[in-house]
Amino acid sequence: MRIRPRTSNRTRTRTSRGLAAVLAAGLLAGCALLDDGPPAAEPDGGGGDGGPVTLTVGVFGVFGFEEAGLYDEYEKLYPDVTIVEKAAPSNEEYYPALRDALDSGRGLADIQAVEVGNISEVVATRADRLMDLGTATGVDEGAFLPWKWDQATTDENKTVGLGTDIGPMAVCYRKDLFRAAGLPTDREEVAALWFSDWEKYLGIGADYMANAPAGTAFVDSAAGVYNGSISSFPVRYFGREGEVIYQDSPAVEVSWDLAMQAAQGEMTARLKQFTPAWDEGFAEGGFATVICPSWMLGYIQEKAGPGAADKWDIATAPKPANWGGSFLTVPEAGEHREAAARLAAWLTAPEQQARLFEKRASFPSSQAAYELPQVADATHPYFNDAPTGEIFSIAAKSIPTLELGAKDQPIQQQITDAGILPVEQGKLTPTQAWRAAERKIDALLNR
Repeated sequence: MRIRPRTSNRTRTRTSRGLAAVLAAGLLAGCALLDDGPPAAEPDGGGGDGGPVTLTVGVFGVFGFEEAGLYDEYEKLYPDVTIVEKAAPSNEEYYPALRDALDSGRGLADIQAVEVGNISEVVATRADRLMDLGTATGVDEGAFLPWKWDQATTDENKTVGLGTDIGPMAVCYRKDLFRAAGLPTDREEVAALWFSDWEKYLGIGADYMANAPAGTAFVDSAAGVYNGSISSFPVRYFGREGEVIYQDSPAVEVSWDLAMQAAQGEMTARLKQFTPAWDEGFAEGGFATVICPSWMLGYIQEKAGPGAADKWDIATAPKPANWGGSFLTVPEAGEHREAAARLAAWLTAPEQQARLFEKRASFPSSQAAYELPQVADATHPYFNDAPTGEIFSIAAKSIPTLELGAKDQPIQQQITDAGILPVEQGKLTPTQAWRAAERKIDALLNR
């Protein structure tokens, strides 16, 4: 049944952020990621079997490997290895260039990062251009979360990417605003209010709004509600054979209706996430909750500022869901494949993932890392010493394997930007907004 928005309350997918150096000019669309020379066929180095070697790592944004000192440590362990990171400012610039480089076999780094939103397309269309890392030296499939491993694995059981971080979700909330609205503030009591049901979350939103402190809303945005809900479903925009199903998707229907309830119930601050106005909302205490993946905690702390250090806490989300994460791949056309695979395995091993979480707040995709003290004992002083390691580990283990299609992210962006936001801002009715989003998506899919 085609979705009819309410006006009131395997191709199988085995289908994050940035770095220190600026990627060379070749990163622009249509240009090579590195130099345009032919791949070499000389023996690999990297740990002592082929002499000195320089390994290049292509990333986007800030992955934190360099900042956390992992490259320096690896170079000390293997003095014959030099690591050079090449970073694009954003995935929007990085991925089209990576796709072109994989197609041509030229200009590739020895290791190339792939964002979770793109891994489905890479697995489905370019797996033959990447090494099988499932059998690489130092790689332990059992150390990774099964759903993360599956995202980068083909139906033929070829694993082309090793997971770096993930983004398990929780709900960050303002204790002072909850208290003022007559709601509990203890994180376990708060989590119990909406346990297992996003409808309950909005029910608490209605209770909050009935007694809300002046000038505040329950949640930052209706798009945030949609994202939290849709991310808890294993199938959403694409079916298990790669077919487009967003118009008939139960996950989309449920999540759209939740977003409409939030928007029409005037529970939101009507803000678009990652904009200056959203940042001001944190600084001014304009909303009581935000659905927050682990990597967002530092962002909240920065934007809310030191004056709110005793006001925020973290509760378990209604359902386990993931937002974000990346993979490391090794192109077959790379110059030092075996050495690159060893480095990728080391960077994504449990010990390194735990250290990266400790230093950079990138939550591990390695379930083995959850037993290490850097994760198991982690707390966050800004968020009332919330046991972040425990909260996000529990969520991570229950996240479903998503069936992500090649256009997964663009479809969601059109639903939130062309559909949800205009309703929230009073510019369109839900029916008008859904039709506007459909037109945008059909154009995107050339339908």
